[in-house]
Amino acid sequence: MNPTDFTGLAPGTLVTAPQGYLCFVPKPLPPTLSLGMSTIQILAQAERALGKLAGAGEMLPNPHLLIGPFVRREAVLSSRIEGTVANEEDLVLFKVDPAVEDRTPDTREVRNYVIALEYGLRRLSELPVSLKLLRELHSRLLKGVRGADKSPGEFRDRQNFIGTPGMSVKDARFVPPPVEEMHGALAAFEHFLRAPSERPFLIDLALLHYQFEAIHPFRDGNGRVGRLLIPLLLCERNILTKPLLYLSAYLERHRAQYMDLLLRVSQKGEWERWIEFFLNGVAEQAIDGVERATKLMILWQNYRKRLQTARMSILAQNLVDQLFQQPAMSVGLAQQVLKVSFASAQNNIMRLVRLGILQEMTGRKRDRIFIAPEILQLTGASEVGE
Repeated sequence: MNPTDFTGLAPGTLVTAPQGYLCFVPKPLPPTLSLGMSTIQILAQAERALGKLAGAGEMLPNPHLLIGPFVRREAVLSSRIEGTVANEEDLVLFKVDPAVEDRTPDTREVRNYVIALEYGLRRLSELPVSLKLLRELHSRLLKGVRGADKSPGEFRDRQNFIGTPGMSVKDARFVPPPVEEMHGALAAFEHFLRAPSERPFLIDLALLHYQFEAIHPFRDGNGRVGRLLIPLLLCERNILTKPLLYLSAYLERHRAQYMDLLLRVSQKGEWERWIEFFLNGVAEQAIDGVERATKLMILWQNYRKRLQTARMSILAQNLVDQLFQQPAMSVGLAQQVLKVSFASAQNNIMRLVRLGILQEMTGRKRDRIFIAPEILQLTGASEVGE
């Protein structure tokens, strides 16, 4: 880092490590903010969009119809920011076809994101968002994947930095606090996290996301944990009652701007530009969430009508509901879900194939896998980056 890039408005201090390189230690939150009318208007738009998304979630006859698809999409997109190449089809096949992991090793990383997010949402009933919960999420993110040798579930005990592979720390784009200062920064982060606030929560959420990334407390996986914080905090504070908002699609589309704005906060204290960017992401992804939720509900209702017209049993209806949570199915999995015989499970799957809801995708005569292509199309991440 070049010290001349950091002005007197920087919300932190530069310290020199014993090895001679510079590190940035962020000051405790909150900064002094003076937000202009433009930011206030964007905040209002984001809050309105979030309200619409919350309303869409409340109207669901079964919340899992949306939670499963939304969580899977976020897992794929969040991991893509880190360079992981698995797609949503790989992820849904992973549960029913063990060969998927061998074919696409990155799938395990994406699956770990789903596991961590679902774990965090369950854990909120007994543990608030805290440093302890962040460590627990981190241990699940890195279990059995790249980074498993980098102290999963533990804050770092050595210096890290942000830069291109092979770059030395002295040439890094950004160097977070040394270990000793990191622990003090984390304590201040948790204090701000739990302290009462008179600011709009979305403003605090933007501040918290920046601060976590600036502290960079883990040896690996910081970006994913930082993105997990967003839906967890929205649910903990009852802004959303269901985890339906995720920013990874927005951050992936604007990756360079995202990284630049975080850096400019550290260098020049440009809080307002970062906050506006963050709020625009909330508004954009909330609107996208409402649109996807509406399309998924229409598709679900369409499937139910098809089943009723064909005089399908309640078992077929239950299988359709399961497909929104897990849009890949085998006869064995259907047998477990429906608690019926193998023959009955197979018959119900084939009925959905004839209705065009399921499609066999292996070409095998045994151990066949069926997918729900229309569900995958509505929740897929293929449009990102186009």
